[in-house]
Amino acid sequence: MRRGPTLPELDEFPEIRRREALEWSQHMKQLGELLMGLLMKEMTFIDGRMMIGNYYPYCPQPDLTVGIPCHTNPGALAILLQDHHGGLQCNCGDNWVDVKPVPGALVVDIGDVLKPKSNGYNVDHRALANSSREAQVSAVVFFRLGYRDRFPCPTRQFAMPIRLLGPFPELISPEKPARFRQFTHADYINRFYTKQLDEKTL
Repeated sequence: MRRGPTLPELDEFPEIRRREALEWSQHMKQLGELLMGLLMKEMTFIDGRMMIGNYYPYCPQPDLTVGIPCHTNPGALAILLQDHHGGLQCNCGDNWVDVKPVPGALVVDIGDVLKPKSNGYNVDHRALANSSREAQVSAVVFFRLGYRDRFPCPTRQFAMPIRLLGPFPELISPEKPARFRQFTHADYINRFYTKQLDEKTL
């Protein structure tokens, strides 16, 4: 479900869960705005949000099946609702650790765009194939740059500067030099779609 910057027609969404999905999307927008207000104010990541519902049927041989391989998320934030089965794992050093579901809790992941802004790290993660005897479901909302932060306006009088992404200046010091160069969203997207499958991170 693409939730911005241009909203699709409602009949593009399955009617069976349309109302619930739209309500959930609105709640996630409010949470995203709160989190973004705590993290950064000069960019918006609300307009370009997308919600994805995942359905994983029972897999009789999960050891022979690839779930979702090791990756980091594009964009700024991802907010995940797991069901009671779980299946999400995060990489800690050389070990994979289960992110066990907590009733009423959400998983908030820092994405590839906020990683350089913080001059820090985000987490490699993956999803295992479903080994439980019942279907597994999850919902995730991705917060990405809106179009106004990605591209200049085509009319000159309303032209907006293309924003550079990179570490916040106040986080850079001689003791902690910049780990990332300045880049545009177009740089990132081009790299995202041309990197090789065996490359873990951007």
